[in-house]
Amino acid sequence: MYPPIAPPHFSMDPDPKEINGPPPTFPPKVVEQLLSFLHSNKDRNAASLVCKAWYDAERQTRRRLFIGNCYSVSPEIVVARFPDGIRSVTLKGKPRFSDFGLVPPDWGADVQPWLVAFASAYQPSLEELRLKRMTVTDESLEFLAATFPNFKRISLSSCSGFSTDGLEAIATNCKNLAELDIQENEVDDRSGDWLSFFPENLTSLEVLNFGNLFSDVNFVALENLVRRCKSLKVLKVNKNIPLEQLQRLLVSAPQLKELGTGSFSPEELTEQQSSELESAFNHCKNLDTLSGLWGAKALYLPLLYPVCPHLTFLNLSYSLLQSDELATLIGHCPSLRRLWVLDTVGDKGLEAVGSSCPLLEELRVFPADPFDEEIVYGVTEVGFVAVSYGCPKLQYCLYFCRQMTNAAVETIVNNCPDFTHFRLCIMNPCEPDHLTNEPMDEAFGAVVKTCTKLQRLSVSGLLTDLAFEYIGKYAKNLEYLSVAFAGSSDLGMRWVMEGCPKLRKLEIRDCPFGDDALLSGLEKYESMRSLWMSACRVTMNGCRLLAKKMPRLNVEVINEEGSDDSDADKVYVYRSLAGPRTDAPPSVHTLPSL
Repeated sequence: MYPPIAPPHFSMDPDPKEINGPPPTFPPKVVEQLLSFLHSNKDRNAASLVCKAWYDAERQTRRRLFIGNCYSVSPEIVVARFPDGIRSVTLKGKPRFSDFGLVPPDWGADVQPWLVAFASAYQPSLEELRLKRMTVTDESLEFLAATFPNFKRISLSSCSGFSTDGLEAIATNCKNLAELDIQENEVDDRSGDWLSFFPENLTSLEVLNFGNLFSDVNFVALENLVRRCKSLKVLKVNKNIPLEQLQRLLVSAPQLKELGTGSFSPEELTEQQSSELESAFNHCKNLDTLSGLWGAKALYLPLLYPVCPHLTFLNLSYSLLQSDELATLIGHCPSLRRLWVLDTVGDKGLEAVGSSCPLLEELRVFPADPFDEEIVYGVTEVGFVAVSYGCPKLQYCLYFCRQMTNAAVETIVNNCPDFTHFRLCIMNPCEPDHLTNEPMDEAFGAVVKTCTKLQRLSVSGLLTDLAFEYIGKYAKNLEYLSVAFAGSSDLGMRWVMEGCPKLRKLEIRDCPFGDDALLSGLEKYESMRSLWMSACRVTMNGCRLLAKKMPRLNVEVINEEGSDDSDADKVYVYRSLAGPRTDAPPSVHTLPSL
């Protein structure tokens, strides 16, 4: 008898009930050849469910693993399912709300047990490891570097627990390293000297990103490393690299495709230094992505003009640019597909985006100071509407603002009906349409009715159950929904659970949803990756009932110290083949299924 079907992001043996009709009769070599053309996790998982022969072939030819929740399966189950040949693993850990401090620091998601299991099965094949929201210690990085002789690529995003000592171990022992990407992690930055630990004969580096570290680095070591790595395509340095040093790096690596600059603050450059920096940019003919630009002001923006025509991604989320400064720069960037900015650019800056970037597909506008309620700058519906008129190819938005209207959102989606990701964050909770004082229900109704390809949606503002009725009725391709300070009753969540057939992740905080809402997803949870609910009206009895009715789910409750024992402050629900985890801290209670 086959084991039960696994969570959607990780297929185990096929369930006979999932197989329709007789299995195709192809020779094993033909099946393996067919599978070699399938690269997405979803396609390969589907292929493994065709029949036992296809399962075996997929098992033997799989080289890349994606595990969207490190507790949905155990390391032992993984290596039993794929006993050898794995070259790349992507592993995600803590819930996204750990980014907002809603998950205790000792919650778990330790990568070490995974590395131990991989050492027994994937040595020497493992070459690549991509971790997100995992706990990674220096000891784990040292173990990784010492255990896998062919290891080439490591990417750490929103991880914690390690220091620059761990980076020294990676630099010292990974003789063929091609990628070291440290993005938005909590790093104990003890010294910038870790760059000097790369061997002098290392020439294989293609990606180097240490943009979120804060120590002064050993620039001589960095410059020598960049100079000898002729295949380097991505370089993102921290804000301690001044313009004069940036110029020297660009001269050493004119082949770069992605650059994260250091500080662009108005230091005193001589006329010759400015000319040399502009010349260095002019020689970067392949550069299509630019980020960093800490402290960028109008004085030095013209130095960027030589690369602007070829840029497809411009990340200004660390730059407090004003509207006129953005307008001046963006006017030289007609090929942009992606743009990230702070709301200091104002509506005038976004109007310039609409006038200058007809190919734009992704826009993210972040708040410069989300906690200052007296702030005088920011963006409104006016800027977003202007972008929608000038950028009809827009597919992805993340838009932080302090006011919005139903009519504006309807105009935006009518101008840009191909949205796949629509994340509107009205920063004041429960804020209505500021012109009509009506709820924002019709705004999000327009989004889900018009944007039929919508996969991810974040809602905000004053919303009643009507908004969720619209979502359940029309958002048939929705996979990821994030909700905060919204809804009227349990019926809102019920509409979503009963109406969105492809829903994979649901995040809810500060909403009036209780036990009836929680239990409305009984038929949905096993096909989802996870559910998060915090500051809602869920009780411990409701969680216990869910755990009893759905024994293959892990139902975890995190309660604040001193909270009412009958309430469930934070609830995290996910499907797991491994059963309840054994490393939960005292603050996390896994409810028994019996």
